[in-house]
Amino acid sequence: MVSRRAFLSTAGAAATLGLLPSRIGAAPLGKVRDTGVLRVAVYSDNRPWSWEKNGRLTGIDVDLANALAQKLGVRADVAQITADESVDDDLRNAVWKGGLLGFMPADIMLHVPFDRAFAARNDQVAIVAPYYRETFQFACANGDIDCDAPPVQWKGRRLAAELDSIPDFYLIGAFGGVLSRDVVHHKSGTAAVDAMLDGRADGVLASRAQIEAALHDRGNPAIIRRKMPLPAFTSLGWDIGMAVKENSRTLGDAVEDILAAMGTSGELAALFAAHGVTYQKPVAG
Repeated sequence: MVSRRAFLSTAGAAATLGLLPSRIGAAPLGKVRDTGVLRVAVYSDNRPWSWEKNGRLTGIDVDLANALAQKLGVRADVAQITADESVDDDLRNAVWKGGLLGFMPADIMLHVPFDRAFAARNDQVAIVAPYYRETFQFACANGDIDCDAPPVQWKGRRLAAELDSIPDFYLIGAFGGVLSRDVVHHKSGTAAVDAMLDGRADGVLASRAQIEAALHDRGNPAIIRRKMPLPAFTSLGWDIGMAVKENSRTLGDAVEDILAAMGTSGELAALFAAHGVTYQKPVAG
C-alpha cells in the first residue's frame, strides 16, 4: 500500500470526519441535488490545502469544495479526515465505507493521487478531475548557502524536511548519506519551510505549494529557490485529483466539467493565487 507521506509528503493530524452520523452512502449527482448538500472530505492539518486558522477551516481545497458546491447549486458540507496508514485506507474511511463511530462517507474527497496504478487497485472509487500538478523544490535562506550547488556542498548546513517524507528520504539517503546528520526533521513540510524562514534552517526541501504559500503568508521574504533539478531525485511530481464512490460517476462527470470551465476562465488559477500558490496544470488534465 502507498503511505500518504510517501505519496503526498504531508502530515496527518488528529481530527475525524466531521459529518453528520448516518448510514447513507455517498450520493450520485441527482441525489446531491435533491438533498441540496455536497459532502466533501479534505485532509486536516494539510496546509495550504486544508487546515484550521483561528478556529476556521481554510485552504485551497476548502475554497475549491465551496466553489464546486456553488456551481452545482447546493451547499457545501466540508469535513476533515485524519490521514490513516495509507491513502487506500483514507479512501475507505472517507468515500466508500465510512469511518468509525458511524460517520458516513463523503460524496467526494479532495487531494487524492491521480495515478493509474493506484486507481486500479481502489476499484470501490472512481478517481477523477485532476486539478493540480505538485512537485518538490529546494529553497534557501538568503545567506551563503548556494541553492543551485550540488547537494554534497550543503554538508554542514541545516537542512529542513518533513519527517518520513520523500524529501527526508532523499536528503538522508542520497550521495552515500553524506547529508544525513544535517537534516532537521519537522512534523510537516510547511513547518519545515517555516523553520527556514525563521532562521532555524539554511535550506528546505518541500512541495512547491508549501513553499509558495508560506512565502505568501510571510509577505514574500527574500529567499532563493533552486532552479536546477536535484540530482538523483526520483520524484518528478504527481497529479492531484478527487475521488467519488464507484456508483457516483455522474457526480464525477459533473465535477470534471466544472473544473474544465474553471480552468478555461482563469477562476481556478485565481483560487490558487489567493493562497499565494502558482497554479500548475496537471499532466493528465
